[in-house]
Amino acid sequence: MGRRRKQVVKIVRRTLPELYLCPRCGKNTVKASINKSTSMATVICSSCSLRSSFAAKSNMVSVDAYCIFVDHFYSQGNPEETAVA
Repeated sequence: MGRRRKQVVKIVRRTLPELYLCPRCGKNTVKASINKSTSMATVICSSCSLRSSFAAKSNMVSVDAYCIFVDHFYSQGNPEETAVA
């Protein structure tokens, strides 16, 4: 009689997305990028041309920049061009 084989449990590592949902047009076309040398974050929608630039903190990643962008967008009341202060 043989032994039972051990069940191999695969750990799935999730990665951060590169494109996010646009709050204006609803498409998955928003890209957030952070320039570490100038410490500026830029968030751009390639579909409706909504864009924003603001100062980034040293430990900020693209998800954080997107969240700040969306929070500012909804607090402004859907402006044409957003610029976070």
